[in-house]
Amino acid sequence: MTRSPRSPRRARLVTVRPVVALLVTLAACRAPAPPLPSLPPLPPGVEALSLRGDTLRALPVSAAARARLEADLAAAVDRLAANPGDADAHIWVGRRLAYLGRFRDAIVAFTEGARRFPRDARFYRHRGHRYLTVRRFDLAIADFERARDLVRGTPDQVEPDGAPNPRGIPTSTLQTNIWYHLGLAHFLRGEWSAALAAYETGSSISPNPDMKVAMDYWRYLSLKRLGRDAEAAALAASVSPTLEIIENEAYHDLLSLYAGRIPVDSVLPPSRLSTVTPSDAAAAFGVSQHYLFTGRAAEARALWTRMVSSGQWPAFGVLAAEAELARVR
Repeated sequence: MTRSPRSPRRARLVTVRPVVALLVTLAACRAPAPPLPSLPPLPPGVEALSLRGDTLRALPVSAAARARLEADLAAAVDRLAANPGDADAHIWVGRRLAYLGRFRDAIVAFTEGARRFPRDARFYRHRGHRYLTVRRFDLAIADFERARDLVRGTPDQVEPDGAPNPRGIPTSTLQTNIWYHLGLAHFLRGEWSAALAAYETGSSISPNPDMKVAMDYWRYLSLKRLGRDAEAAALAASVSPTLEIIENEAYHDLLSLYAGRIPVDSVLPPSRLSTVTPSDAAAAFGVSQHYLFTGRAAEARALWTRMVSSGQWPAFGVLAAEAELARVR
């Protein structure tokens, strides 16, 4: 059924209406659960503090993109209001808020979902993801570990994409996302052994080449940080250069770079290393690791600085660069 277009005024109300008010209303019949952690207050408009203590605000988006994202959020809110007992509806309100850069509101939405559905691992997986975004690695690890425990011994499930790839084929699953992000949280904290363990498990359960190369990329970096260079080299060499990759071309290219098959320019040309965009952040961070491991630490540090200065702070590649600079300092 075709719905009539949402009026601009309605869309604007959805944008400014605090999501907390809706969730509190819907929480009247929630199942009891232990209190869940919350974030400390920040000034209006500030989503997070960087690892250096700088304030981080939602990034600007084009008018057309904002209109589309707000319409998606409005539809998700309508669905939740009509179906407060629908776990999927709770999930999508949180995800749509995050796509708008409203990460703290997304955490509130996932927290309320976790209170209503305390055995549903998806709420901890998604909330942990957004705790990473707002630089709360401790809370992220706790959520991913809770999600890991909840899915133990259960069948995996495909996670639908909020922004589908051109082929419309989702590549990630609930369990691979739990292990991927748990490994990332440990890596960002410099806990290389814990990161490696997470990525080894994630690699072993990856259902397709896209997830496998993502896990193996971070496995490689973790092995290198642990000084296990021969194992890292063998891992990079074992990844076929002819894999059919749908989304994670950057990770595949980086593993080829580490294996010595291609030069840096084949991963990212110099012009794209000088002005890092969100889509290039993962590749740029991987190139910085190549610099670091080949005795070019000054170039690695300069690239991290450019990445952090780009302002694209929600990108995980930029977050990883920020964590590297924090460790150097």
